[in-house]
Amino acid sequence: MSIVFQKPRALADVPLHYCPGCTHGIIHRLVAEAIDQLGIEGKTVGIAPVGCSVLAYNYFSCDMIEAAHGRAPAVATGCKRANPENIVFTYQGDGDLASIGTAEIVHAAARRENITVIFVNNAIYGMTGGQMAPTSLPGQVTQTSPYGRDVKTVGYPVKVCELLSQVDGAAYLERVAVNNVKNVRKAGKAILKAFTNQVEGRGFSLIEVLSSCPTNWGMTPQKALEWIDSAMIPYYPLGVCKDITKEEG
Repeated sequence: MSIVFQKPRALADVPLHYCPGCTHGIIHRLVAEAIDQLGIEGKTVGIAPVGCSVLAYNYFSCDMIEAAHGRAPAVATGCKRANPENIVFTYQGDGDLASIGTAEIVHAAARRENITVIFVNNAIYGMTGGQMAPTSLPGQVTQTSPYGRDVKTVGYPVKVCELLSQVDGAAYLERVAVNNVKNVRKAGKAILKAFTNQVEGRGFSLIEVLSSCPTNWGMTPQKALEWIDSAMIPYYPLGVCKDITKEEG
């Protein structure tokens, strides 16, 4: 009997530590499936910075490097330039990439570094206890915005894909979600394309993944998935923000 479904080879056979209902595990699998499909596990290097993604090095079978908070794109740049034949990806949360790492990601895109960025947006600081993040929604209640995010005093959320779409060096930017089967399948295709772009030398690709954080949102796993649909997607619309690969053919 042929095997039709199994754990990807690029995903280590160990239990995940994430909270019940967290969708990091789904995203890990999609990344590993892309690595498997392209047959690049032996030359792939992942960069895991600070945050809930800090332990990603436990879960991927490829080489992994831990970076300082927000500096994953800089580390990835060094890895890729030192060994251009390697496939290099960063796996970053919103508290990392869209806060202390904003300059790093903007300039990596501006330089059109040939790397792949997986950006997990759950609209909150997860590992450190649920503080307001750069991506927290207007009115969203967090540990540091108990009355809801007030845009008059703290400003508006950062829309990373839209921001980077104005940077000439960015080649491919797409926002996806992993809250239902249909969206998971679309997310897998986007992640595969982002890695394929790097294999083909097309430049900087970033996939923003809307992800759930039931623990810090104070919701059940099911309600958290529904909240992505009802609150996050209307503010962070899904789809391709930029794709110069279509123009290049």
